[in-house]
Amino acid sequence: MHTILVIEDDRELSQGICYALKKEAYVSLPAYSLKGAENAFSQNRVDLILLDVNLPDGEGFSFCQWVRAQENGETIPVLFLTARDLEEDALRGYELGGDDYITKPFSMKILLKKIDVILKRTQNPVETGASCAKGPDFDDGFLRVDFDKAKVEAGGEERSITPTEFRLLRELVEHKGKLLTYSILLERLWDSAGQFVDKHALAVNVNRLRGKIEDQDHKYISNVYGMGYQWLD
Repeated sequence: MHTILVIEDDRELSQGICYALKKEAYVSLPAYSLKGAENAFSQNRVDLILLDVNLPDGEGFSFCQWVRAQENGETIPVLFLTARDLEEDALRGYELGGDDYITKPFSMKILLKKIDVILKRTQNPVETGASCAKGPDFDDGFLRVDFDKAKVEAGGEERSITPTEFRLLRELVEHKGKLLTYSILLERLWDSAGQFVDKHALAVNVNRLRGKIEDQDHKYISNVYGMGYQWLD
């Protein structure tokens, strides 16, 4: 049974979300402030975080950063909930390690679908997706990817990779030397039936992944301008 931390200061909305989660057999932990969220996170094992951006004692963005700093080899999915619908806010959410971003008002069915998809991909980072054939580990001396354990090392240091970044890495490595268009990657990384994202979100995840696995002497991902991305031979 999955436990979901619901950080939302609108108590009526929080109650509605928690009720919907209970009907789907999730355990919900409501929190109404950053301080309450930190306490709940520290005292419980959490499988996913629903995170409002505007909170009475700060922004949800800062809590996402705090969570990422607490993690030790396990990345907890974060789904932002917010009334902000500006593109830069959504991009900031992805840049900070968010897995998805949904604006208010929203459909509870869509929210539940997004949660289901994210949790399935988190629990099975290798087996999900349209291209799920298991490939060999990648190891060139600098970068090592363990597909079985979803473990990535670069320069001898383990990197904290989000589920979305790992799926992106897997797609690129398994199709080394082949161009993966924007539309193909968007469809494979985010369920086209329920994940409303665009090329900007993809670019943010690519750049974030590059920052974790590349340095000035080791380049792996090529941007084919106006078309897509490919893993260099």
